[in-house]
Amino acid sequence: MSHAPLMPKATAVWLVENTTLTFKQIADFCHMHELEVKGVADGDVAQGVRGLDPVTGGQLTREEIVKGEADPEYRLQLLESKVDVKVKTSTAGPRYTPVSRRGDRPDAIQWLLRYHPELPDSALMKLVGTTKHTINAVRERSHWNAQNIKPVDPVSLGLCSQLDLDFAVQKAANKGKKMSGDAAVVRTLIPAAEVEGTEAYKAAQEAKAAEAEAAEPASAAREGGDIDADSVFAKLKGLKVESQE
Repeated sequence: MSHAPLMPKATAVWLVENTTLTFKQIADFCHMHELEVKGVADGDVAQGVRGLDPVTGGQLTREEIVKGEADPEYRLQLLESKVDVKVKTSTAGPRYTPVSRRGDRPDAIQWLLRYHPELPDSALMKLVGTTKHTINAVRERSHWNAQNIKPVDPVSLGLCSQLDLDFAVQKAANKGKKMSGDAAVVRTLIPAAEVEGTEAYKAAQEAKAAEAEAAEPASAAREGGDIDADSVFAKLKGLKVESQE
């Protein structure tokens, strides 16, 4: 389905006054009813509306009008702009809150103040779409409806999405770590040799036991070193005497 021109009724007035196109052609181009276009021609519809030239407005070419005037069955084609202009939505300032939800904002503010005190007021303003004055009133219990305020999750109230809330909490946590100078704890895997029940742990224990067994004779030899030396020298002297004889 083709798009309608800007200000279709004013465009229809101009086409009726300046071309010989049929009512149906004008109605199809302007997305209007044929009888409504006929009313424009009769002066019953769009009284006082000034005609808008679609040619100078870049919505219709003169060639298209000539084709339409030559063939009553021809449907005019809207000249669409080749430049795609994207409308950038503003993200600055507090979020817009529907009127039906504005009464829930104090409850959401109370919930955020209780369960996420690390969030700055600017984050609360953006999440709930409120003002700093209202946040202070809820915090200080000076709000006009303070007795009836109860903490309610803003996500369940439809004031913000869970993704927006998680992002704001994570951002506040990261900022708090940076300000306090706490370095992030780097989690590493425990070596397999230190985990009981694994083959590596069993092999490590067996290796330790073997090292202990090998060290025992050496230590015993060191402890009784003097006695062993005398016996050795005595045996050597005996062997020497026997050899001389």
